[in-house]
Amino acid sequence: MHAPAPPGPAGLLRRRSGAAGSRVTAIELFFDLVFVFAVTQLSHALLADMSRQGIARAAVLFASVWWVWIYTSWATNWLDPDRAPVRALLFLLMLAGIVMATAIPHAFDSLAWPFALSHIAAQCGRSAFMIAALRRESPANMRNFQRVLAWKALAAPLWIAGAAAPAQQLPLWAAAIGIEFASPALAFYVPGLGASRTTDWDVSGAHMAERCGLFVIIALGETLIMTAMTFEKAGWSTMNVAALLASFSSTAAMWWIYFDTGAERGEHAITGTADPGRLARLGYTYLHLPIIAGIVLAAVGDELVLAHPTGHGDARTIAVVVGGAGVFLAGTLLFKCSVTGRLPLSHLLGLGLLALCWAAGPMLPPLALAVLVSLALVATAAWETTSLGGTRAGQAHDKGN
Repeated sequence: MHAPAPPGPAGLLRRRSGAAGSRVTAIELFFDLVFVFAVTQLSHALLADMSRQGIARAAVLFASVWWVWIYTSWATNWLDPDRAPVRALLFLLMLAGIVMATAIPHAFDSLAWPFALSHIAAQCGRSAFMIAALRRESPANMRNFQRVLAWKALAAPLWIAGAAAPAQQLPLWAAAIGIEFASPALAFYVPGLGASRTTDWDVSGAHMAERCGLFVIIALGETLIMTAMTFEKAGWSTMNVAALLASFSSTAAMWWIYFDTGAERGEHAITGTADPGRLARLGYTYLHLPIIAGIVLAAVGDELVLAHPTGHGDARTIAVVVGGAGVFLAGTLLFKCSVTGRLPLSHLLGLGLLALCWAAGPMLPPLALAVLVSLALVATAAWETTSLGGTRAGQAHDKGN
């Protein structure tokens, strides 16, 4: 592993000694606020168009937003946010994020150019900054970011071509995201520069775990905000109160499932491994994406249930109410498996219960379906907590689940 030297007066890297070396700083939290707005915009975009094309478009936009955020989290593993140039970088990335979030509702028509150019500027600009910051203090990581920049540059023409050709925008942007998503799995291989080794990525495991946990909180908070705003407009009828309680129970259960055992076990695993780069790439870069996507889908489902609590559930309501919980639970299962090496039986039970909910969905009113989904999530959380005896006992024994 190539650990960077402690930065000098002009250095831009964190000091890795002590807890301060991995702490999440105020400006990083400020940066995250942009993505509260972005996640809300994604939920609204999906609500506005739940056709197959609308879902595909929302998936591409979501992947773009996630990729900008997760790469910034990787960058601040090394960069010291207390340094003025790093703060300037984060403010510029915030600006790019605001443009992207604002453009989301019309990213596939009138605002394609602002979205595409902001994505390119964030991805390429950050990588170029990292190359300059790491040049003297961490040559191995500098070469890694040279490879990263090469892959971002490879995807950039597809973003531009999609904005210039509306008829082909979705496939071109999907291809661009495909390139960006494939690059870490391919070790950022570049002819002449070779491939990165995960041991070259000197990752602060505690920082990465906390950053991803904060994004989960952002998504869960957005779910509560959307539900509360919809409830306020719908009024205090018995049905609406029941829908609000079901939504709140599901969101609280999701928080419990992720944070009661998963988040801390993930942090312990990544800080205790000799190859934190490998675990960070799999568990946090890739496997947190379905966790966040499931929460966003669940937020859309809560909106639909509050809007139409009675009658028979239609296919789109069933897909987001049950599918959102299922995608979240599957992502959490894979994440926990990546850090513990075993499948949590409680999550398999939860997925089985959700499969029954899906089968029964066409025969149930949306409110009843939402209640059953919330019960399935609560049962999953309760079994895991009971079987592990709580977070600390679960870390010590990690059995019975």
